[in-house]
Amino acid sequence: MGEMIRLKSRFDGFELGAYHAPPNDARRGGLLLIQEIFGVTEHIKELCDGFAEDGYEVIAPAFYDRLERGFTADYSPESIQKGVQYSTATPWDQVAGDAQAAIDALQAPVFVTGYCWGGAATWLAACRCEGVAAASCFYGRRISELKDETPRAPTILHFGKTDASIPPERIEEIRERHPDLPIYLYEAGHGFVSDRRSDYDADSARLARLRTLAHFSRNGGGKGEV
Repeated sequence: MGEMIRLKSRFDGFELGAYHAPPNDARRGGLLLIQEIFGVTEHIKELCDGFAEDGYEVIAPAFYDRLERGFTADYSPESIQKGVQYSTATPWDQVAGDAQAAIDALQAPVFVTGYCWGGAATWLAACRCEGVAAASCFYGRRISELKDETPRAPTILHFGKTDASIPPERIEEIRERHPDLPIYLYEAGHGFVSDRRSDYDADSARLARLRTLAHFSRNGGGKGEV
């Protein structure tokens, strides 16, 4: 459905690739969708296409293009290690500049969502980027690094109760620092939205997606927006 485009980063002018999926229905708004550590994979493209079917114009930047253009990985231990390496080698200021480029390329209202590493990057975008109408963060382990920053747009968070990589105390740290932000917990582990992973949970994925769509709708994502 979509195609690869280029974006010029607000951080350093670097041109990075991005998957662009136009809306299939009356436009509800723009959506910046942020990858997991595995890059802009077929799974990420499918998520983009799914939101496009709901009326969103979606852009998913390839945030690791400076390190390896077009990087994608599977769920093998070697790939996970490389994805983690790339994520830690990508500074948050750079992520914010790349995210802003995608937001600038979309017509308002613009929403943000992301998964895993992208869940933390979504939090970052809600805190630092201009033009974000609302954000929905999925199991962002590294949000705890950014918990002292405050989202400037309405933001919701999703975590799995059995996610070994995000212990309950980390979630509580976020809750204590931001008591007014909705935090939803699911009977699932890490990566429960991805049907490629052993922790995939269809019911949790469906409920979290419905909550995300409702959150966007409440904050400007009405049918037929231009």
